[in-house]
Amino acid sequence: MPSIPPRHPRNAPSREASPWANARSERAPAAQRGAEIRLYGLNACLAAFAKRPDSLRKVYLTEARIPALKSVLAWCVKHRVGYRVVEDADLDKLTASRHHEGVCFDVLRSPPIELVPWLATLPAAPSPSLLLWLDGVGNPHNLGALLRSAAHFGVHGVIVPAAAGLDVSGAAARVAEGAAEVVPLVQASSAGDALVALRARGYALAATVPRDGVSLYAATLPARLVLVFGAEGEGMSQAMIAAADLRVTIPGSGAVESLNVAASVAVALGEWWRVVRSS
Repeated sequence: MPSIPPRHPRNAPSREASPWANARSERAPAAQRGAEIRLYGLNACLAAFAKRPDSLRKVYLTEARIPALKSVLAWCVKHRVGYRVVEDADLDKLTASRHHEGVCFDVLRSPPIELVPWLATLPAAPSPSLLLWLDGVGNPHNLGALLRSAAHFGVHGVIVPAAAGLDVSGAAARVAEGAAEVVPLVQASSAGDALVALRARGYALAATVPRDGVSLYAATLPARLVLVFGAEGEGMSQAMIAAADLRVTIPGSGAVESLNVAASVAVALGEWWRVVRSS
């Protein structure tokens, strides 16, 4: 396994170097967060209810949404879960957004998923399997968009550093359009242990870089692959690039340096699907 050098060797304390040097989060660490999350958007709310109805704690909806949510309201009555019919302006305030689509659910957060035991639940080699690894991505709209692409192309999960506390917010869930209930965020407490566990399960790592990589369309993409994406602006840490088995670049006109990270994810996943799943 390639070694993972420290990103800032002169200033960094003596400890295990981490490929997640860029990691930042839209939310506080799990221990500091509340037990509930406020979801909004019709598809996001319905997906959460379909997968884990027992997590539902409160429903807010406009009168216009009653027909679409009849089954949810019947469940609320049966299980004594409160619901309120409110105005759009009330939902604007409750969600801090005008994109709530007339519905808002308070639900319990899903328990965290740890990488190593979770990997054992996935299809074993040589079955095709695709994972994402986020190195510093934290914008909720990007997270939601990439989760939607991940669900569309059958990604098994998205790996994030446990220390970053990255979580699916209401905004991310709305943009994901239900995909946040399909593709799990999987936490890894140790980058080194994560790399060992992934390679033991037959995965190769491909770092997506804006330049100096093999063209995505010319690269040999393994059937069992972890695609690594960095944050916009800061990019991926040098440690993560050094740890990868392959570096790929999405070629283009050169009019701009690179794609938005969510768009890059969609393009890369589509190419993997074409090469591996459609062959």
